[in-house]
Amino acid sequence: MAHLLNLEGATVIHGARTVLDGVSLGLDDGARVGVVGRNGDGKSTLLRVLAGTQTLDGGRATRSRGTTLGVLSQTDDLDPSHTVRRAVVGDVPDHVWASDARIRSVLDGLLGDMLEGPAAAPGGAEALVGQLSGGQRRRVALARLMAGDDDVLLLDEPTNHLDVEGVAWLAEHLRTRWQPSQGALVVVTHDRWFLDAVVEKTWEVHDGVVDSYDGGYAAYVLARAERARIASVTAERRDNLLRKELAWLRRGAPARTSKPRFRIEAANALIAAEPPPRDAFALSRTATARLGKDVVDVEGVSLAVGEGAERRVLLDDVTWRLGPGDRIGIVGVNGSGKTTLLRLLLGQVQPDAGRVKLGKTVVTGVLSQDLRELDAVADQRVLETVEREATSVLDVATGKELTASSVVERLGFPAARAWTHVRDLSGGERRRLQLARLLVRGPNLLLLDEPTNDLDTDTLAAVEDVLDGFAGTLVVVSHDRYLLERTTDRQVALLGDGAIRDLPGGVEEYLALRHAGAGAAGAATSSVASGSSSSPSSRDDQAGPRQDGAAASAAEARAARKEVARLERQLAKLTEREAKLHDALAASAADYAAAAKLDAELRELLSEKEALEEEWLEAAEAAG
Repeated sequence: MAHLLNLEGATVIHGARTVLDGVSLGLDDGARVGVVGRNGDGKSTLLRVLAGTQTLDGGRATRSRGTTLGVLSQTDDLDPSHTVRRAVVGDVPDHVWASDARIRSVLDGLLGDMLEGPAAAPGGAEALVGQLSGGQRRRVALARLMAGDDDVLLLDEPTNHLDVEGVAWLAEHLRTRWQPSQGALVVVTHDRWFLDAVVEKTWEVHDGVVDSYDGGYAAYVLARAERARIASVTAERRDNLLRKELAWLRRGAPARTSKPRFRIEAANALIAAEPPPRDAFALSRTATARLGKDVVDVEGVSLAVGEGAERRVLLDDVTWRLGPGDRIGIVGVNGSGKTTLLRLLLGQVQPDAGRVKLGKTVVTGVLSQDLRELDAVADQRVLETVEREATSVLDVATGKELTASSVVERLGFPAARAWTHVRDLSGGERRRLQLARLLVRGPNLLLLDEPTNDLDTDTLAAVEDVLDGFAGTLVVVSHDRYLLERTTDRQVALLGDGAIRDLPGGVEEYLALRHAGAGAAGAATSSVASGSSSSPSSRDDQAGPRQDGAAASAAEARAARKEVARLERQLAKLTEREAKLHDALAASAADYAAAAKLDAELRELLSEKEALEEEWLEAAEAAG
């Protein structure tokens, strides 16, 4: 197994702080490594050291001769004057890159809905990079990297700005990109599902050192908790939180618990007495007492955005009810209307038809994406901003009264950090602070829009622990499927067909529907998700109406996708035959007659292949 990268005593100092203190580690061919740690502990610095772009204050970094590196940093170096197409595939002619199934898969998996669909950039593939949003530029930079053929990939937060479907595609792509003993991957991400799906080793960066653990996120959590238990150096609250996380991992999706990457006996012993993450019955009973029977009723609502040719129907005659204690996760592609749906529930957006009725006792709390609410308190200190909302809050899960300082500490602000000015906080700290402010206000309807942005894995576990004790109705919009499965009991999807679709099978069902193209075709038979207060008869009337033109268009798109798949299979066979003919030509170089015959056969094959490629381009355009 080839040794690709090596660090010996690597030291990096920023000001008076030592970020990396004599770190030594290596990266071999076939390595798949995830990097975790608290925000600011040096994860990105470690990646820059491995890439050779970070100057070392001590030690050295070496790379095997001939090893090529592909790096995705948190800022891109794309030329703003280039088109999206050129930024991804360079000056390669269309017929060349279009015949490469891997590049086609990259464009479809990462840029599909950006080039075609609700969130499409004006101009599609010919749009200038300089005119794209930050999230779109990020995805273009990732697509360019995935379209390359590097030996080592160093990825810093690659799942940012990807929806659930994009994250699933990227995980599958990285799993199959190289043979098991070839290539190497080092990825920094807070997406815990992604870590479990892709990596086989975990590096934790903390206090200037890097600890290595075998396995993905689940194995890392177990090993860290076991080390803490044996060494008896971790505070009781931290131990309890780790056990709770382990209990969830062991009781969660089979895809996580079936991987024999850690000692099941140790996990069972560690969490034997750990109760479920939350008492759903107790929380529901408390929520009902605080909220009554009615929370939010969406009745016959239709809503469209845009004008003229840009007009899109987000909701079409939708009836949806949220009951007390419901914990709902919302998924959907970028631009499908998830944030707009939250604003509709809050009354910030008025429907074109129908009505949204809020219960009389509802007190809402909203965690927005931009966190502009904190601008007004930028000169205040963290603890002061929370105490001005309320000095204490009841933790329903334990029945204890929590002070504002306790809530702040549970969300990752130690005593010293609690007196920091709000203006000096990082993005992740701002998000934690706003969540603390919301919780101490005592809302009974909590709406969270992408709450995991900028948060590290430790903080995410702490946030989930706090949400476990929230006795009210919880609605979460997120691309983090781990968070959705961990904190919500049901998931619904916006599939672009004007309906809200219930997902009994969770995120996996959503991905299957998207893969099958059910977003456009299945609305006629899909029922709108209903809350616990919905009656069975109301479900029968909740599917939005369909137009024949839309159904026909969907059928044509499905047919085109089948045609694309058929052509790709034929192109793969022709490519295999082409390789064999080239080998035969090389072997028959001394036999003029045989070589001439093989050359004629090769020319005929290339002509057939070119015709198929043109058919593929037409079918791919029709499939969208």
